[in-house]
Amino acid sequence: MIPERKTRTIHVRDLAIGGNAPIAIQSMAATRTVDVDATMEQVRLIDEAGADLIRIAADTPADVEALKIIRAGTSARLSVDLQENYRLAEQVAPLVDKIRYNPGHLHHHERARSIADKVAYLADIAGANNCAIRIGVNAGSVAPDYAAKFPATDEGHASAIVASAVDHCALLDNLEFTNYVVSIKDSDPRVVIETNTRFATARPDVPLHLGVTEAGMPPDGIIKTRIAFEQLLSQGIGDTLRVSLTVPFKDKGLEIQTGRELVADIQAGRFRSVPKGFFDGLNIIACPSCSRVENEAFIDLAQDVKRITKDALEENITIAVMGCRVNGPGETDDADIGLWCGPKKVNLKRGTETLGAYGYGEILHRVREEFDRQVAERSA
Repeated sequence: MIPERKTRTIHVRDLAIGGNAPIAIQSMAATRTVDVDATMEQVRLIDEAGADLIRIAADTPADVEALKIIRAGTSARLSVDLQENYRLAEQVAPLVDKIRYNPGHLHHHERARSIADKVAYLADIAGANNCAIRIGVNAGSVAPDYAAKFPATDEGHASAIVASAVDHCALLDNLEFTNYVVSIKDSDPRVVIETNTRFATARPDVPLHLGVTEAGMPPDGIIKTRIAFEQLLSQGIGDTLRVSLTVPFKDKGLEIQTGRELVADIQAGRFRSVPKGFFDGLNIIACPSCSRVENEAFIDLAQDVKRITKDALEENITIAVMGCRVNGPGETDDADIGLWCGPKKVNLKRGTETLGAYGYGEILHRVREEFDRQVAERSA
C-alpha cells in the first residue's frame, strides 16, 4: 500500500534515504546534551530500539564539547540539530553525519548577513565533512519574512510553511548541494498532510522526513501520527519519519517501535479508521521533549493537565504544553490555553496573551481556572 516513491536518493553516511530505499526511522535524544551520561543513555536506548538515525541538539559551545564525548562513545549515525545557532556548524560537522537547520531560526544571529549567505556557509561545511542536510521547517517558528508575506489565516500559514521549504531547496540547488532532505511539521496532522502534499507536488524529487511534532502522549499521539502517516505514505510521500511522543525518558525507544509498526501496517494495508469526532472536543498538544528542555517536570505536567480536564472531554478547547523557551512561545500561540515551561516557572497563555508565570506547584490550579473561564464564556 506504499507506492513507489519519486524522490531522489540521498545518503547519511551509509544510510540511503529516498527513492527505493526502505523508509528510515529516527528519533531524538530528549535529554540536555551537556548531561553526557543521560544523553549517552538516550542514544543507547534509541539505538538498541533499532533507530536508523539519532538526532542530538547543539546550541552552545558546551553542547559541542559534550557532543565530542558522545560521538566517541557510539557508532550510531548522528544528526545534529543546530537549534538557533547556525554558527556552530563548523564545530559539530566533523562529529555527525547530518546537519539539521530551521529556516525560521537563521535570522537570530548575524542579522546583517543574508539568509542566502548563511545557507551557503552551511552547505560548504556539510560538503566538506560529508554531511547530509535537513531543512527543518517547523510551524511554530516560521521565518518572520515568510510570516509577513502571507495572511494570518490557516491557509496563509500553510502557504508560508511550504514557500519557506521550497525556497530553501532552491538555495541549496543553486549551490549544487543535493544531499538534503526536507521536513515540514505541525502539531495538527491535517496541516502536516496538507503542507507535505503541497510540497511533494512542488518538489517531487526531494526526500521528505515526516512527523507530527508535539503529537503528545500515547495513545492520542500515536493516533495523530498514524492519521498523517496513513494519508501521506499511501500516496508515496515520505522517505524517513519520526513518531514524536511525550513519554518518560527511559521509554524513548517506543518512538522507534511505533514507527516500525506504523510503516508495516500501512505497507500491509492495515489501515485503522479515525474515531468519530477525533478532531472535536478537548485537544491536548504536548511536545516530545528534547535537549532544549530545562525541566523534565513538564512531562508530569502534561499528564496532570490531561487528568484535571478528563471530566470535560466534550469541550472544544486546545491546551498546549511545551517544554522549552525556543519553540514554546510560538507553538502555544494557536492554543486556547498555552503552557511553555522554563526551569522553574511555567508561562501560562490565553492564545497570544501571556497571563503570567507560575511555579510548577501552582500552575495546575491556574490552568483549571482558565479552562473553566473559557468554558463559561463559550456557554454564555
